Amino acid sequence: MDAMRKNPAIHRVALALTPGAPIFELAVPCEVFGIARPEIADPWYRFDVCATQPGAVVSAGFAAVGARNLDTLVEADTVVVPACTDVQESPPAELVEAVAAAHRRGARIASICSGAFVLAAAGILDGRKATTHWMHAELLARRYPRVRVDPNVIYTQDDRVFTSAGTAAGIDLCLELVRQDHGTAAANALARRLVTPPHRNADQAQFILSPVAEGTDSPLADTLQWARDHLDQPIRVRDLARIAHLSERQLSRKFLDLLGCNPGEWLHRERLRRAQELLELTDHTIDRVAFLSGFGTAAGLRAAFVQHLHVSPSQYRKTWAA
Repeated sequence: MDAMRKNPAIHRVALALTPGAPIFELAVPCEVFGIARPEIADPWYRFDVCATQPGAVVSAGFAAVGARNLDTLVEADTVVVPACTDVQESPPAELVEAVAAAHRRGARIASICSGAFVLAAAGILDGRKATTHWMHAELLARRYPRVRVDPNVIYTQDDRVFTSAGTAAGIDLCLELVRQDHGTAAANALARRLVTPPHRNADQAQFILSPVAEGTDSPLADTLQWARDHLDQPIRVRDLARIAHLSERQLSRKFLDLLGCNPGEWLHRERLRRAQELLELTDHTIDRVAFLSGFGTAAGLRAAFVQHLHVSPSQYRKTWAA
């Protein structure tokens, strides 16, 4: 299936950079938003790195050459704030002011890991649910008591404000932003490019044992792929257990340890994602989409979409059809 979408509007993404910022949390938005991907969506994004100081040196000795100033950040459509250099210190006042100004303009604001401290200092998280790396959650809650800190999820969304947990959760959050901008098929295509699972639910726990549990090295890899190849058929937990050569109880424990959910929940999410792709990329009838994704009937498909996506399948197709 061709995942490319045409969209005449160029969405402007600005990445905040402070001296000493962790390189991984900076690299993830650069990889997701900063590389043109015309085979997925055309245009992709306009991406700018915006530094609090000219020539700022980040961790591992990398320098921000040619970075723009914070005026560009204020004018962006999406602002991404990566991890702070040191959570024990107050974030730079100029960055806090710029992020607050961008939010007042109506920009979408997202933080990775301890970048939530910048959003909290700007007052953007007051009264909102937010998360950060579990190591910093208690400090965030203590320092900013008006923020409803949840250390048990990998990312949160409250209107146009997003926060994510540590490191790898930043990939999940960035993929979610792409999904909201360009649709599920585009986000899945990008995830395949990045060799990462295409979607982890926002409420997945930070404490699962394997954060990349769906890769080819996962002990469940063959079972998960078998299920994806047979979504148009009835699949029971006993079927998955048989493929995995485990008892049903062992299988459920393995799913919880590796994926943070039980087999039924994972299967339901896969069916929903398959239906989204089919609605975006094919002209199949709603009945046919329901059959191919394993929901059986159009009524079953509609109930799942309304419950999880808050739109009907027809409305979803009108929004995202290529």
